[in-house]
Amino acid sequence: MLSLLRLQRVFTINQVPKVFHEDSIISGYRHPCSSATDCVLSLFQLTNETLNIWTHFLPTWYFLWKLVSVVLMQAAWQDSFTWPLLVFLLSCCIYPLASSCAHTFSTMSVRARHICFFFDYGALSFYSLGSAVSYSAYIFPDRWLNSFFHRCFVPVAVFNAIICTGLACYTRLGLPFLHYHHDSIKRFPELKRPKFSKSLRVFAFAYPYLFDSIPLFFRVFLCVGEGCTENDANILHYYHIALAFLTGFLFATHLPERLAPGSFDYIGHSHQLFHVCSILSTHLQMKALEQDMESRSLWLLQHAEPVTFTSSAGVAALCVLLNLSIIAVYCLPLLSSSVCQDRNMEKAQRPGGQSAR
Repeated sequence: MLSLLRLQRVFTINQVPKVFHEDSIISGYRHPCSSATDCVLSLFQLTNETLNIWTHFLPTWYFLWKLVSVVLMQAAWQDSFTWPLLVFLLSCCIYPLASSCAHTFSTMSVRARHICFFFDYGALSFYSLGSAVSYSAYIFPDRWLNSFFHRCFVPVAVFNAIICTGLACYTRLGLPFLHYHHDSIKRFPELKRPKFSKSLRVFAFAYPYLFDSIPLFFRVFLCVGEGCTENDANILHYYHIALAFLTGFLFATHLPERLAPGSFDYIGHSHQLFHVCSILSTHLQMKALEQDMESRSLWLLQHAEPVTFTSSAGVAALCVLLNLSIIAVYCLPLLSSSVCQDRNMEKAQRPGGQSAR
């Protein structure tokens, strides 16, 4: 069967460049110079990335179905009140798709790995903005509605999303537009200072989420008395928050594989669990938003400022444009290097300079 599909063999951690190493994952690595066809075919063989890909690729279609359902069944284009939900659902489609593509094609080369995850980070920051736009429209507690913080909430969220993308990309490549030669990859932040790089990346993702969740945390944990917006959506928000923190915990700690390196290489390692928890958390977040949107619609339409194109789709388009600009800045130095340099960078990271083939 392997010969019919031309599936490549998998490698151990000592047979691939250091830039491809995953903490406490010993085996199951794909070839670091795979072709695009090899990457696609690897979806149908068990590697340490297979479940990472499928756990985000399949949910993409679920969220796409939800997005299409809202557009077709709720006449979304005519009802501006649903626009923030559309932005959120669009971000829910983009971030798992970008993640699955990044994990699929990241073993084509060192450059491809960096570029793939730059887009992954941009998609995650766009998801944080999608959450902020929908939170501003539907979940703000009555007490904070139309306050100064409410008016500044989405603009600050756009700024946070841009900082998220820039910081996350920096943790891989450092400052852009430096001239790299064959051994300069050793100075990449994630290789030179891996713990600092990891901590900075965790902060880059956690900070936008924590800011976006300020009105939600206040509403479900701190607010007492009138204007606290008690409804059936609150229990869904509790579940979403619990899963979101579990997601962050798994991403930051590399458990359980850190406790038994090599035992969870193919099934059950933290990144797979992180993907599953993130999707479940997003699903509950979506359900809670829909519940708030339905139950509070009349009150919000009467008391909140009307949703405009600028405050919903407009800021989403701006975020996409700025994110793509940041990604382009980080990609250009990699794309401008020659294929020969790329191969030298990969060879420099192999033990003894030997090929992983």
